[in-house]
Amino acid sequence: MIYAVILAAALLAGAAIFALVRAEKGESMLDRTVAFDVFTTTLVAAVALEAAWSRRTDTLVLLVVLSLVGFVGSVTISRFAAIEPEDAARLRTREEVEAERRAELAAVEAEQARRDALRAEAAAAARAAREAREAQEASEGTSTGPDSTSTGPDSAATEPDDAPSAPEGASTETDEAPGTSDDEGSRS
Repeated sequence: MIYAVILAAALLAGAAIFALVRAEKGESMLDRTVAFDVFTTTLVAAVALEAAWSRRTDTLVLLVVLSLVGFVGSVTISRFAAIEPEDAARLRTREEVEAERRAELAAVEAEQARRDALRAEAAAAARAAREAREAQEASEGTSTGPDSTSTGPDSAATEPDDAPSAPEGASTETDEAPGTSDDEGSRS
C-alpha cells in the first residue's frame, strides 16, 4: 500500500506542477482557467489521498469546500472570459513588455530625428534664401548710375524734403502761440 500512495502522490505533484506552469504560460484566459481547475482537482485528490492513508473522515468537509471553490472559480472566470476583448487574450511576459517599451522608445527617437531633420532642412532653406536676398541686394547696390533708385545712404541727399520738420517738443498745431505748452493751450 505504501508504494501505491507514493506513486499517487508523485503523479499528483507532477500534475500540480504542470498545471501551475500552464497557468503561468497560458495564452488565453480560458487556458489559465483550465489550469486552475486542474490544480484545484489535484489538490482535492491530494487531500483525499491523505485522508485514505490516515483513515480519517473529518477531511470530508475540506474536500467539499475545495471542490466548490474550484467549481465556482471556474464558472466565474469563464463568465468574464466570455466578454474578454481579443487583444487582452493573454498576459504578456516581461520580455514582451520590454520589447514593446523599446519599440515605443525607438519610434519616439525616430520621430525626434525626423523633426530635427525637418528643422535643419528648414533652417538651411531659410539661410539659402537670406544669402540669395543679400546677394541680390548687393548686386543692386553696386550698379550706381544716374538712373539708379538705390536706397543707400547717399540717396537721402537726392530725395527732396517736402515739408520742414518741427523741432523736438514743438507743437504742430497752428492756433497756439509759440512758447505755450499743450496743457496751457487746452485751458484757454
